Amino acid sequence: MDMDWSEIIARSEKSFWGLLGLRMLSADSKLVELGLTVNESHLNSMGIVHGGVLSSMMDQAMGTLVTAIKNGSQGVTTHLNVNFLSAMRSGELIASAYPLHETHRTMTLRSEVRGEDGTLACISTATFRLPRDSK
Repeated sequence: MDMDWSEIIARSEKSFWGLLGLRMLSADSKLVELGLTVNESHLNSMGIVHGGVLSSMMDQAMGTLVTAIKNGSQGVTTHLNVNFLSAMRSGELIASAYPLHETHRTMTLRSEVRGEDGTLACISTATFRLPRDSK
């Protein structure tokens, strides 16, 4: 983590990030990893991790990667595509995000969530709109 994330994480812990219980595991301009310990509030009525939790984990990991690449500047999600592959029920989940493509005003990234045993839960791609002053 080359960048000082303390202020961003402090703000994030009071937002949806904190509500979900996300933790930053690592972050640089090539890879971001976020962790989540599954609890009952993350489950849907079928007893599996809600798709919205998994989608949010990946969206947050990719948004954090944009911030890492842009040295603190943030973007907003304009498109999120998710494929759910395996049901998750408990344990530790890790969302990883990787850059794919960047233009002057957009960035496309990919993400995945895996369980603690390495099971691939879901994958996603997203496009983020970058601020005009982003370099």
